[in-house]
Amino acid sequence: MEWVTDTIKVINGLVWGKPMLSMIFATGIFLMIELRFMPILNQVKGFKLLWAGRDGENQNDGEISPFNALMTSLSATIGTGNITGVATAIFIGGPGALFWMWVSALILV
Repeated sequence: MEWVTDTIKVINGLVWGKPMLSMIFATGIFLMIELRFMPILNQVKGFKLLWAGRDGENQNDGEISPFNALMTSLSATIGTGNITGVATAIFIGGPGALFWMWVSALILV
């Protein structure tokens, strides 16, 4: 049974080690070049659109501003991350993980 643990450790080292970090970095560089540095070059325009909002005459019922759309997507992403993080901590660490989350929340607040 120990060989299973050793095999999993080797696979884990390969998957989450330096090769994975270098592949993530290489993918980021590749996408930046293929997109012709669009994320960097259009940052000013993106922030202008984000903070400009919508014109009163072009706004229809039920539409939300770009800022509200950004905040909604961020809250969904962060909320999902918090839920899965707690579930993973409880799964790996057991009920004691929940206790220490409460203790750290009380101390940090």
